[in-house]
Amino acid sequence: MTSDVFDADGRLSEAYVQEMFHSYLKSSLAQAKAEHLVDVQMLSSAEGDLMITGPALCLYFAALRCTTNPPSVPLPRRDKHTPQNDLSEDNCPSAFLPFLQLWAQCVPDIQRLAPEHQHDLARIVCNLEPIASPINPTIFRVAHDLRAVAIEISLRRTFQDRYAQDLQAAIETGGGPRASVRASFVPPPEYSPSATNATFGDKELPPPPPARPQPPPIEVNAIELIRETLYAALADVLETTPRMRQLLRTDPTRSYFGAVALAILSVASTAMTPDGGVRGVMGTNLHLEDCPSALRPLMLELAGIGHAATEMEEQDTEEAMRRAAAGEDIPPPRLERVKTMLEHGVAYERQGAVGRESPEGRAVAFANRINALAIRMTELPAFRQRQNEVFNVLKGVAS
Repeated sequence: MTSDVFDADGRLSEAYVQEMFHSYLKSSLAQAKAEHLVDVQMLSSAEGDLMITGPALCLYFAALRCTTNPPSVPLPRRDKHTPQNDLSEDNCPSAFLPFLQLWAQCVPDIQRLAPEHQHDLARIVCNLEPIASPINPTIFRVAHDLRAVAIEISLRRTFQDRYAQDLQAAIETGGGPRASVRASFVPPPEYSPSATNATFGDKELPPPPPARPQPPPIEVNAIELIRETLYAALADVLETTPRMRQLLRTDPTRSYFGAVALAILSVASTAMTPDGGVRGVMGTNLHLEDCPSALRPLMLELAGIGHAATEMEEQDTEEAMRRAAAGEDIPPPRLERVKTMLEHGVAYERQGAVGRESPEGRAVAFANRINALAIRMTELPAFRQRQNEVFNVLKGVAS
């Protein structure tokens, strides 16, 4: 056994699997580009959803190439002289096993699809409309599962540090006049323990930047209000979610992102105004019409998440009343399942999932929607400016 391929227990090493995944990712992005699922403009952009689309496409193409039962991932060769390895439950590093298991559940569904529906699945993964008629509803559920696993992959620092190289390789594939375009993806700040003695008991976050002599542009005011409102909700999330506090010690990036996603759900559910605005900290309201055009899509999505959460809660209540009247067992509310996914990840939730799930995977889809907005928000420069500062204060809860 090659020392850097296998660990002491005979499983594939994490470093080797990561290396092979990024090799697979480069070829998957290049193939998606050739099939016009993505283009150079998208690959070179820094849009948050790009962090989800890339690894989801990789999982999709891996499922198409799978030839084993139970499903395993045929890993690329380093060169023609090295053996080809399959990533299976028997040799998968424990850190990646939940994701492999969820991917494996998707493989039979993907391979049973007709070719035109397989292509539609790839289109949905890339946020494109399906084109086959009639539409196969299975593809929506599978796409949501692939994107859910992709979100978890995208949160790993090792992925973030290498993703720009993968995107650049796909851009340059095939040459052409736009091969000189550079990928603009930049990893988010890396979180590290604070050297300060910040405390969490009073839920005090760092103060906003000092007031400027001149009033800042409305765009700055708007994004800072949204940011500070979410950060205030984030403190409440950590106070009421013990696992997030524990995770701060072992996986700070995952903890921070999960807390932001839960904060988004909290703000969307409790702080939105009827006109699509948000009731911010210090009693300040931000109305949609006062929001700069660049931020309106985020505000609209925040409001949309709030409406969807209310609708889901009402549907769950009606379903619970119907089942109680019929003497049937009442499954856990879908909104609670969504919160579990945001807190633990979709793989954890699926391991112990009970109750109902629609063919379209609505709970997973809703969790993905919240996570996607969390990625978009935390990618904004105004958020990046204070992420380390806020994170260091929140680290005080784990001390």
